[in-house]
Amino acid sequence: MSRTSTAQEKRSVPAGRDLTLDLARVACVVLVVFVHILFTGVGRADDGALLIEKTVEFQPWFAAATWLANIMPLFFVVGGYAVRAGWRSASARGETADAFVRVRLARLARPAIPVFVFFTLALGVARSIGLDPALVDTIAIGVGSPLWFLAAYMVVRALAPLMIRMHGRFGIRVPIVLLAAAIAVDAFRFAFIGGVLGIEPIPATGYGLGQQLFGIPNIVFVWLFAQQIGFFLYDGWFARRSWWQHLLIVVGGYAAIWGLVSLGGYSTSMLTNQWPPTALMALFAVVQASVLALLHRPLTALMRTRAARGAVFIVGSRLMTIYLWHLPMIMVLTGIQLLLPLPMPAPGSALWWWTRPVFLVVVLAAVWLLSLWLVRFEQAPKTAVPRFPSARATIAGVLLFIAPVIAITAYGLDFPLAAAALVGSVAAMWLTSGERRAPAARQ
Repeated sequence: MSRTSTAQEKRSVPAGRDLTLDLARVACVVLVVFVHILFTGVGRADDGALLIEKTVEFQPWFAAATWLANIMPLFFVVGGYAVRAGWRSASARGETADAFVRVRLARLARPAIPVFVFFTLALGVARSIGLDPALVDTIAIGVGSPLWFLAAYMVVRALAPLMIRMHGRFGIRVPIVLLAAAIAVDAFRFAFIGGVLGIEPIPATGYGLGQQLFGIPNIVFVWLFAQQIGFFLYDGWFARRSWWQHLLIVVGGYAAIWGLVSLGGYSTSMLTNQWPPTALMALFAVVQASVLALLHRPLTALMRTRAARGAVFIVGSRLMTIYLWHLPMIMVLTGIQLLLPLPMPAPGSALWWWTRPVFLVVVLAAVWLLSLWLVRFEQAPKTAVPRFPSARATIAGVLLFIAPVIAITAYGLDFPLAAAALVGSVAAMWLTSGERRAPAARQ
């Protein structure tokens, strides 16, 4: 390698940046997209009849596969590493916790506004032209399912400065308390609410009191736990462990997860345990952090290649847009196939399985093209003068943003909740953004 190329590489990668974490974030999102493609089983039978099913859920190996494929806890762990590094840099610049949270809110709320506009308009049109409400609900609930991440990630980001201080003061005691609280919430939900009171889960469509609502406090306890594990990753705790210690953590973690599942209440599918999050997701955060540490050396070697860096940069620079828009794009592309009509293999057939990786590439390419315009929403504007500098405005903005999203996740996406999420996101940005002022005239 020439001196010129070496110098360019050093300039392109900030000193001390661990590129394996960027790779992990991108891999998590791409895997989420692929899993959702597998859930979208739309095709035609031999006689041309339309088939719609969640193909992957019918597979006998599905529940077992989720013990490996549910990598969202790892995303929160890596996010914890990133926010710890970000807070360290922000503190060195003299940035306040309030300003830090406002930037994180903008990074989530701004990209969410266009997708909420899309959902509000689409569901409003569907309602006005009288489309079958059952069909609309089925599609909308599926398309809106990934939105839980916005609320969960905003909660842990808003509390990050406080949790970093607690990490520095109390260390391992913080995640221990969070895990105990998560287990207590699960016990109350499954044993008392579901067992003693007999309250059933909320139905797929419709509002009301359901068992899941009593698990909502774990949005705080479980995902804060995963973020705290990211702080330990940043401190080098996992890097200092030997390979056999990581193996013990992985084996012990899976044994603990199996033990809790055996007690009853918990689903054997880890996707079901993702919303509302159960203590199993906290245990997976530890397991996946150790797996990441075990794979650090080969992943580092991989990230030395130009191809890997290029792919991670292309996807990573538009990660939020890909996450928010991949399911709407899957639905749009599927609709185009049905309207043209193009040949579509029957869901579950050998040809259907073989074409899923191809469809993944098509979806990612389509979202990337869409992101050429949408990427501007991922870039939080820099404004020096806050419209409302009070911390109360920041708290109100965070609550306005997350409350409708939690409602969507609990009850399913529909027109009123999509409109509420849009209004809440716009109001949150208005409360917490700054006013642009013209530069002062020279004397």
